[in-house]
Amino acid sequence: MAIIGGPFATHLPLSLDKNREYLIGHFARPNPQWKDIEKQEVLAIFQGPHCYISPSWYETPTTVLTWNYVAVHVYGQVELVDDVQKVMNSLTDLVLKYEEPGSSYQLDQVDANYIAGLSKGIQGFRIKITRIEGKAKLSQNHPAERQELVIKRLETMTGEDERKIAYTTLARLWLIYTHKAAMAALSRTSKSQSHK
Repeated sequence: MAIIGGPFATHLPLSLDKNREYLIGHFARPNPQWKDIEKQEVLAIFQGPHCYISPSWYETPTTVLTWNYVAVHVYGQVELVDDVQKVMNSLTDLVLKYEEPGSSYQLDQVDANYIAGLSKGIQGFRIKITRIEGKAKLSQNHPAERQELVIKRLETMTGEDERKIAYTTLARLWLIYTHKAAMAALSRTSKSQSHK
């Protein structure tokens, strides 16, 4: 049970509107969070891959364990949506997004009276996005050589999150190396042109 005035978290599917200004979702009406959430600033967290990083993977014993992750934090203000058609449209969008291609389930083919009864049990809402922050902990506080050790170890694992963290860490290192190489080349070009 939530404490009035305290933090309240609900795990919900959210979708982004076509103009990329709002996150759209719905609460089950028995969830009391919807009753006092309108016009409040909220935080939606989208968790990406995450995994444990062992200090035993490094070349030195003077390190500690850590947890690498990728996440997106979306801040915004909540607006309740009472328009039944807008709520139904958002449910249809969720079904289209998450049902497998060729699925026999189509929301518009479900009995209208049944859907009308179910729709009374939900409260639609949208979050006007005010800020988006990407968060990543990819061992970037360690030297590149140590990050490469982490990548090699993660690549040997079978877990999807471990492999995604390995790939993301590798992509980040590649971008850094590419950027440094490009800046060095530009610096050499600028110097050679200034000596002419």
